[in-house]
Amino acid sequence: MENKNNWTQNGRGRFIALEGIDGSGKSTQIKYLSERLKEQGILHYTTMEPTDSPIGSLIHQIMTGRIKTDNKVIAALFAADRLDHLLNDVNGILHKIEEGVTVITDRYYFSSYAYHSVDMPMEWVIQANEQSAHILKPTVTVFVDVDPDTALERIAQNRFQQELFEKKSRLVQVREKYMEAFDRLKDTENVVFVDGNQPPEKVAQEIWEKVQLGTGHF
Repeated sequence: MENKNNWTQNGRGRFIALEGIDGSGKSTQIKYLSERLKEQGILHYTTMEPTDSPIGSLIHQIMTGRIKTDNKVIAALFAADRLDHLLNDVNGILHKIEEGVTVITDRYYFSSYAYHSVDMPMEWVIQANEQSAHILKPTVTVFVDVDPDTALERIAQNRFQQELFEKKSRLVQVREKYMEAFDRLKDTENVVFVDGNQPPEKVAQEIWEKVQLGTGHF
């Protein structure tokens, strides 16, 4: 059994961010990871971006086409939602981590770097999220890498409504931007890669192994 003490350092919990293009299976993998942590008796909390806060709810309406706005506005809203995700008095994840809770999030700032830099300079997006990166970097970022065609098949099977960025040409561009962001920040971020084209159970096992190897220090 995993030593619970390995999941905290100086009283702080770990922060694990799962990243990937839409349809990569992040949500499923977070469930697997959460179940594994529960079996080990490790206190944890799962969350996602955009959040269900007022800012996050506005983003959801934009992503589903109910509200129209400029891509720069969308990028700024994500940055604001992320800060609230960190600092909210009720359920902010920074406070949870400081209390020793391990937090797993479905998306964090690398999603903004990848998705929004298709339409604007990546440097602008990185600077817009500079406060979040300064406040809290992931202990490890897990990139679930999946072929865009496979991702679109999964989206078609599991979604009633396609969101703004869920088109093959867009997903190809987003994956390229992810790789660009990872390369740009390779000296300051801890990123591990997992083949998301495998059966979900194999992906889950690989994530579990890499998370344990990749989160040994803060």
